[in-house]
Amino acid sequence: MRKAALVFLLGVSWAASAGVAFALPSVVVELFTSQGCSSCVRSGELIAALDPRPRVLTLTFPVGYWDYMGWRDTLAKPEFDDRQRAYMRTLALRDVYTPQVVVDGRLQVAAVDSGAIDKLVKTASRTPSDPPQVSLGKARLTIGAGAAPGGGADVWLVRYRPGDQSVRVLAGSNRGKTIVEHNVVRELQRLGAWRGRPVRFHVPASSDKDLKTVVIVQAVRSGRILAVGRSS
Repeated sequence: MRKAALVFLLGVSWAASAGVAFALPSVVVELFTSQGCSSCVRSGELIAALDPRPRVLTLTFPVGYWDYMGWRDTLAKPEFDDRQRAYMRTLALRDVYTPQVVVDGRLQVAAVDSGAIDKLVKTASRTPSDPPQVSLGKARLTIGAGAAPGGGADVWLVRYRPGDQSVRVLAGSNRGKTIVEHNVVRELQRLGAWRGRPVRFHVPASSDKDLKTVVIVQAVRSGRILAVGRSS
């Protein structure tokens, strides 16, 4: 028993020196929002309030399908729209909308009520799971063996700017208002698939040294997030 503990500690020590971050149990809270959406003004504040919780990861995905209303979202990207539409299909929703929160890829609610969001986070936290081991270094990602869902899982590389980001809106329904968005995603890339066997991926260099990196292992069919790896 002592030998096993020593091996574990040595492994952790090596990982720290190599800049590797292992997966920790995390509840992923994704906010889909738009600077042109009048109901979205407070959504960033609601998401930021979750940050002090040690096992909650909040990510904001600005979408661009409201741009026709008079203001072009300065942070939106087409791949963020695609991600939300994928949730629309897996969660059997009639359409996309903002502000929307998706928790762990399987629970969703309008991001207008902190109590409703908190309830989903607590529900996800109570759900037992046995995630595959994820080791994330500067240039290499390793995902260990585990029970893969039917259809396998996608491996997503996500890079976001930590903290708040303020944008002054000059037109549209939020004209004259300053929108504060939190942990805004700037890069989203599918690295490949995981089907239960150990697999390695090359991690491309970031376009911005100030961005934080996370990896999400997500079931293809259900959208459920199986594991999360964070950069050190």
